[in-house]
Amino acid sequence: MASHDNPHNEFLVAAIDAAKKAGEMIRKGFYQTKTVEHKGLVDLVTETDKACEDLVFNHLKQHFLDHKFIGEETTAAYGATELTDEPTWIVNPLDGTTKFVPGFPFVCVSIGLTIKKVPVVGVVYNPIMDELFTGIRGKGSFLNGNPLKVSSKDELLKCLLATEAGTTRDKLTIDATTNRINSFLFKVRSIRMSGSCALNLCGIASGRLDIMYEIGYGGPWDIAAGVVIVEEAGGVVFDPYGDKFDISVTRVAASNPLVKDAFVEAFKQAA
Repeated sequence: MASHDNPHNEFLVAAIDAAKKAGEMIRKGFYQTKTVEHKGLVDLVTETDKACEDLVFNHLKQHFLDHKFIGEETTAAYGATELTDEPTWIVNPLDGTTKFVPGFPFVCVSIGLTIKKVPVVGVVYNPIMDELFTGIRGKGSFLNGNPLKVSSKDELLKCLLATEAGTTRDKLTIDATTNRINSFLFKVRSIRMSGSCALNLCGIASGRLDIMYEIGYGGPWDIAAGVVIVEEAGGVVFDPYGDKFDISVTRVAASNPLVKDAFVEAFKQAA
């Protein structure tokens, strides 16, 4: 299964298999009554989240016993696991639980592999829409096997921007979030909140979106897969303030290269 040209192919095949199996579970649960728990004031978790994470980890551990594993639900239950230089699978078993519960179809499983803390393989699968986004560092990114390419918009005013409100509800955070959105409404074509950081990144890679940013997302499981997919589609991933992207910091922005500088300037003005 491994390729002499790129040993990461073996990792990708295993991740796709795991995503497809988790996708079947998500698709089945999508049309059933859910058992819902709260992880915070507005953050939700279902039995499907937990079962999917177990399924993905068990599948990958069969192939890669010496790899490390970080998952959203494992972290919520047992605390954070430090990201090291070792090959590490970083998984969000169900990104978009708040939409999964009422049956809004913008949900996905996100599986990323980091080596030396750099994302090298990414798989994001929306089983309701049957869209499989994949990427290997140095080998391109794809949607259902078709090559992806970021948009060619070169003016901020022509751009479709995606962001999220997050799950924190203190007044300081809400004011900062809404102030940024208010500012950007004068500077971009329109703004969308889809509720999935992973799918927003895939939106950049596919050219459906031109810019995305999110501050205070859950953890590296929300972005590990999407980072590879964006960059292999010709996009750039960076800190919204213009710094180099840091997987350990819960701030991310992505765009095509043509509008990055204009976005960063506008973001700093809005902050």
